[in-house]
Amino acid sequence: MRSVIEQIRSSIEEGLGLALEKLARDLQLETLPQVILERPNQRVHGQWASNLALTITKQAKLPPRQIAQLLMENFHDRSGLVQRIEIAGPGFLNFHLSPAWRAEAVAEILAQGDRFGSCDIGRQEKVLLEFVSANPTGPLHVGHGRGAAVGSALASILQAAGYQVTCEFYLNDAGNQINKFSHSLEVRYRQALGQDVQLPEDGYHGEDLAELMARLAAEKQDSLLALPEPELRKALVSYALPLKVAAIRRDLEEFGVRFQSWFRESSLHPAAIEEAVGELKDRGQLYENDGALWLRSTDFGDDKDRVVIRDNGVPTYLAADIAYHKDKYDRGYDRLVNIWGADHHGYIARIKAAARSLGYDPEKLSIIIVQMVNLFRDGQAVIMSKRTGQLVTLSEIVEEVGKDSARFFFLMRSSESQLDFDLDLAKEQSDRNPVFYVQYAHARICSILRQAREQGVEPPAAGVEPLSLLKTPEEELLMEELAQLPLVVGEAASRMEPHRLAHYAQELAGQFHLFYNRCRVLGAEEELQGARLLLISASRTVLAKTLSLLGISAPERM
Repeated sequence: MRSVIEQIRSSIEEGLGLALEKLARDLQLETLPQVILERPNQRVHGQWASNLALTITKQAKLPPRQIAQLLMENFHDRSGLVQRIEIAGPGFLNFHLSPAWRAEAVAEILAQGDRFGSCDIGRQEKVLLEFVSANPTGPLHVGHGRGAAVGSALASILQAAGYQVTCEFYLNDAGNQINKFSHSLEVRYRQALGQDVQLPEDGYHGEDLAELMARLAAEKQDSLLALPEPELRKALVSYALPLKVAAIRRDLEEFGVRFQSWFRESSLHPAAIEEAVGELKDRGQLYENDGALWLRSTDFGDDKDRVVIRDNGVPTYLAADIAYHKDKYDRGYDRLVNIWGADHHGYIARIKAAARSLGYDPEKLSIIIVQMVNLFRDGQAVIMSKRTGQLVTLSEIVEEVGKDSARFFFLMRSSESQLDFDLDLAKEQSDRNPVFYVQYAHARICSILRQAREQGVEPPAAGVEPLSLLKTPEEELLMEELAQLPLVVGEAASRMEPHRLAHYAQELAGQFHLFYNRCRVLGAEEELQGARLLLISASRTVLAKTLSLLGISAPERM
């Protein structure tokens, strides 16, 4: 069942749509725009606004305010909750709702508890969500951390919006990076045995591999050097790779991230790759040039054709990725979502082209790019260099600022925007720290409710009647903000933008703090006290649900 706020919005959209259809007949309009409602920035402009009149003024050849008047005259309110409509500015339609809806919305929250906020825009569609997918050749860094926060929060939001979500980690355990990994391990193993050998410039320079091989050398001494080099490297990878994967899994779980599927690239070699390449050949999508096989990706929007099989017969990374995405499509999901790092932006067109080359619908595949994170401490940038191994790891960030702060800061901005992460602010116990500000609102509510119980004060039975006593601007604003959660969840899911929930959490906490500072709860007149206790109970429910969707705790004491 849809929430009160969803029903109201739907009713207004339907009424505007019917008014538009009548206007279109009268004025012989050829195309009809989509009816879109937005929340006005200022409360005096009502609860909903539409710029519909402005979007058809060119077609209608009438001033937008005149069109708005015609729409208003033909509008029918099925909900019965629209109190009045006004025309503002150049032709905006502002909808003012009757006060009764606020009490109904809060009563709904109290009745549903932590089920409130869910919606069903997903209609049980199956989604495969792939994110992080870091090479298992070193620890997770802050860039991986942002992708992990975005991916896991998006998974929770999609589930709350009615999708069935499977989270998948694509484990790059084959190909060139594993060859470099094995070479780097051999050098570190020999160094641990006292040999004077140097890492290649393109090797993995992290100290974690040196520590790992030092432990192996202490255990095995130089016994592994008796093996031929290919077998030596294979033995070192067999030792190191499971440990690196286990460390990645542990860091992710400590960060509140879990995957239902760990897909190994090695499972694609060679059969799945040969099958995908064979199908591309059969479809005439490959051609030979200079001994290599090329994908005709320019036929499908890529800026140039791409090599799939090198002239030495070795598949490129793209070949494995094509086989992987073929496997994804063939598993029968309704939607595929990839979350990639900023350095993969140029890869989008070729993967979409490969999907079309294989006869799949590229629109089923959505790719989200997570931009870089800039760390700051004491006002100075914290320099990271993946090449030299001097990188700030996710586990170090979590240890320094805590899981909750790390997740919230990673989620505060749109993933497509670069993020400046202030480590000092993330640790600060003050209203300046956004996650502290939100969590403190929840803890403050819990404190008031504890005091009420200690004083033997019980709120009345939840319902519209007691809540109708709440009429101050602070109370009404808080009630309206609480009601928005299902819409925010729906928007965040449909746009795949978890930062919308982080923004909402801050807005809601701000409205609660404003209410708290101006409206006394305990000690107010008895009936008003009871109504306000119901209001803050609903506030606690919505704050806790919002934080939970972001993977952040809702502490009862701070």
